[in-house]
Amino acid sequence: MRRSAGKKGWIVIGVFLGALFSHGFAFGKAPQAKSMADLVQGNTAFALKLYQAVSGKEGNLFFSPFSISDALAMTYAGARGDTEKQMEAVLGFFRPQKVFHASFSGLIKKIVPESSGKDYTLRLANAMWGQKGYGFLPRFVNTINRYYQGGFYPVDFVKQTEKTRQRINRWVEKKTEEKIKNLIQKGDINPLTRLVLTNAIYFKGLWASQFKVKNTKSRPFYLTGGDSVSVPMMFQRGQFPYFETRDRKVQVIELPYAGKALSMIIFLPRRGEGLARFEHSLTVKDVRTLITSLRKRKVDLFLPRFKLSSKFYLARTLARMGMPDAFSNKANLSGMTGIKELRVSKVIHQAYVDVDEKGTEAAAATAVVIRLKAVMRNPVFRADHPFVFMIIHKETGSILFMGRVENPLGK
Repeated sequence: MRRSAGKKGWIVIGVFLGALFSHGFAFGKAPQAKSMADLVQGNTAFALKLYQAVSGKEGNLFFSPFSISDALAMTYAGARGDTEKQMEAVLGFFRPQKVFHASFSGLIKKIVPESSGKDYTLRLANAMWGQKGYGFLPRFVNTINRYYQGGFYPVDFVKQTEKTRQRINRWVEKKTEEKIKNLIQKGDINPLTRLVLTNAIYFKGLWASQFKVKNTKSRPFYLTGGDSVSVPMMFQRGQFPYFETRDRKVQVIELPYAGKALSMIIFLPRRGEGLARFEHSLTVKDVRTLITSLRKRKVDLFLPRFKLSSKFYLARTLARMGMPDAFSNKANLSGMTGIKELRVSKVIHQAYVDVDEKGTEAAAATAVVIRLKAVMRNPVFRADHPFVFMIIHKETGSILFMGRVENPLGK
């Protein structure tokens, strides 16, 4: 298929839900296992750097590092030259690309196996929405299809921009159980758009140890500025993986979901220590150390019910993090078309989470828009002030979601 070399086009690449964080597990010495371990390590480092980059604004925060990594991994399949190198440095990707994409595919299969259990729902889907008649290289299309199971859907961005936008958004809504709506808004794509890569993931799981509704009481939640709000605070006493630093400045608890394949990890800095200080000090080593230090103990657990949603436009953030070429006329995405006529213009991410007595429901989406060019007392884990949390896949150590709660009421 020929394309006009004189016309500049856009590509939108979307990914939904997920985030990969290392749990500190070893994968062994086999080359394939080492590649997957390197991938998880790189995704972890990127997730923490991105969290620090977007956490400057006040308020609640929730996103899926895996969703963003997945979308950009598909973009990376078409990156070459300095653009490829910058993406590697920021995102923790590596060459040769064939090994990288095979590792990402293997990781997806571990997190979302074909024969998933009945204890929880975890779904992931990818798709490519390409301009009819535009000359995408078969190698690029085959890479996305083989490693990300992204089927190709020919659409017409030029003459049916709005119809195509609505079609992609409906796909997103369906794959996320209606939790992510209107991801791509008017103006996010236009007649110059040439490709949209989408990945969607949805999670719903029950706690392995559920909270009893009768134990939920209105209690104060202390905000960063010193004020407080009354929130529905859940409570239960039980055995949980737990750790507190020697100076008790940070408490960590793991709340397994039914089936024990996934867990929520909550990091609770001591009230008065300041959440921002803790957030900015988080490193891959710190996260691994805290999580691997967890040991089962009887804990009095207080946790607020909360429901969060966030949306980000991340192009400037990612450029500042060290991959500016992808968003400029210097972009080299020739692996997609054979010529250097595309550049990334937008990276859109949207996420949702709902936590209550029964469990958790979460979803996220990312769109990358590319344009041409002793007898001891029970520890008390009282999450009555701002905290950071993650949802992780235990076997691989991949964190599917990450966020913070500054105000459970969402104000």
